[in-house]
Amino acid sequence: MTPYRNWYAIYTRPRWEKKVASLLERKGIECYCPLNKVPKQWADRKKIIYEPLFTSYVFVCISNEETVPVKETDGVLNFVYWLGKPAVIRQEEIEAIKQFLQEYETVSIERTESINPNDKIQIIDGPLMMREGRVMEVGHKKVKVLIPSIGFNLVAEVEITNIAKMKSIA
Repeated sequence: MTPYRNWYAIYTRPRWEKKVASLLERKGIECYCPLNKVPKQWADRKKIIYEPLFTSYVFVCISNEETVPVKETDGVLNFVYWLGKPAVIRQEEIEAIKQFLQEYETVSIERTESINPNDKIQIIDGPLMMREGRVMEVGHKKVKVLIPSIGFNLVAEVEITNIAKMKSIA
């Protein structure tokens, strides 16, 4: 009997998405790194390149027993958590991403939730990655975040694309 498998999202080191997917495949772990066709213009030529659709994310379809080999893979930082457990991604959502990328080129993603002052956030990319803080001010492309650390309050301006709003547990 084969163990029950779920899809999960994992955080990777920045710009390691394709490499992590390759390393996971070598371990025999089913994974999916959605790639977007993007035309790039250089001074002397144009070229189509494949960039990860979700920066710093790769999806894995694994059983509970396979979580350790995934975490031990170079470039994997952690699973994406929801309410204290690795967040399960529905099969239909993975299929929808695959179908969307087959039907459309040059796809972009946008966050659906708004970031507001006093929201609790986690920084998901950049030098302060994995730090938590509170939003003080929201600009057009940057957010001023208060990061309590070692007895001091650090205030950092962080690109809005590099933060994720944390869900409050009531």
